[in-house]
Amino acid sequence: MSEKRIMNRWLAVLGAVLMQLALGAIYAWSVFTPSLIEAGWTKVQTQAVFSIGLVTFALSMVWAGKKLTKWGPGKLSFLSAIVLGAGYALAGTTGGTSFPALCLFIGVIGGAGIGLGYVVPIAVGMRWFPDKKGFITGLAVAGFGFGAMAWVKLAGAWGNLIGTFGLSTTFSIYGLLFCLMIAIGGIWMRFPPEGWTPEGYHPETNAAAANEAAEENFSFSEMLRTPQFYLIFATFTFSAAAGLMSIGLMKLYPMEALQAAGHSTAEASAIAGTAMAVFFSLSNGLGRIIWGTASDKLGRKLSILLMAAIQGVTLLAFTVMAGNELLLYVGASIIGFNFGGNFALFPTITADTFGTKNVGQNYPYVFLAYGVGGIFGPMLGGMLGDINNFPLAFTTCGACCLIGAAAISLVKKPGRNVNTTPEFARR
Repeated sequence: MSEKRIMNRWLAVLGAVLMQLALGAIYAWSVFTPSLIEAGWTKVQTQAVFSIGLVTFALSMVWAGKKLTKWGPGKLSFLSAIVLGAGYALAGTTGGTSFPALCLFIGVIGGAGIGLGYVVPIAVGMRWFPDKKGFITGLAVAGFGFGAMAWVKLAGAWGNLIGTFGLSTTFSIYGLLFCLMIAIGGIWMRFPPEGWTPEGYHPETNAAAANEAAEENFSFSEMLRTPQFYLIFATFTFSAAAGLMSIGLMKLYPMEALQAAGHSTAEASAIAGTAMAVFFSLSNGLGRIIWGTASDKLGRKLSILLMAAIQGVTLLAFTVMAGNELLLYVGASIIGFNFGGNFALFPTITADTFGTKNVGQNYPYVFLAYGVGGIFGPMLGGMLGDINNFPLAFTTCGACCLIGAAAISLVKKPGRNVNTTPEFARR
């Protein structure tokens, strides 16, 4: 009888994808920036709201990870729905163009709502799918990337919400949709019973599973005393900064480059919009699934090394690609694909390195790298954009990704002697 009461584990995936579609709201920010610039905002101001949202997202995720075990994934999901929905709804009451108001409502409150919910489907998915951690994490977070495309297109070409209703009402509509989607997805956010394993999964007879079964679970304080944490953190910071800067500039920079190459303003806007809303966003979602699946075969370390190296080379070449329509689509696809891979690979390398049981508490600390990258990348792009030097921003982030590839190559399984501060940290 007890077996019949166990939830079908694929319902957890359905709930995760539904939640992540809404949580991907933060990547739709670029669709609002042209209207805000027309209203008198600087490029730095548009990127400031984005950066505040990313930092708040990362910081609130640490708090959510600590509450996950105590409150359970269902309660955290519901709280995420309320906070994210309220942030966008409140933004809709301000007229839609107030810089302080959007920093508070979209950046702080909206970012907090995303952070509260983001850790839930990752932790839940890994518990239900110990046999497919990379694939299922990629699938669960794919909605975060695909959501960007949907929200951008709904506000623009598909629904023309901004053109029809204006920024203020669009924010309010989005707040309601985000709240409903996360609340519904949260219905299936629950952990499997203690000791449960999927049918056909036998750790004692499977080499990879046996290794996982024998893994040691580090607490967050133990993890923070290992050099592996800092190497992973550095790589994630560089990779996140590059992708987040690209998101913020994927329309603005190509528009300038395309116009310099002879395209009209309207043509440049359409091409750049397609590069962001279709090629970048679609590849962002696919990258999560494909990199996650590949990492189950290649291993997390090699997968991250390849992803960071390819990203670095592409960003260095993007200054040439941005002014050519075909090359722009190729570049946007590769950057989006590799950026999406971060969200499948870094949770799983955290689980592989420091233990699956505590990934809900440990990964938020690794994810703080995303917040650091969220300050560095977008703000660098905004400042250099204001002085008309977008190429330097892409070149800088490309070089950082190559450094990240070198850093991840040094990661090895940590020893259990975690009471000693790493030698490099004592210097």
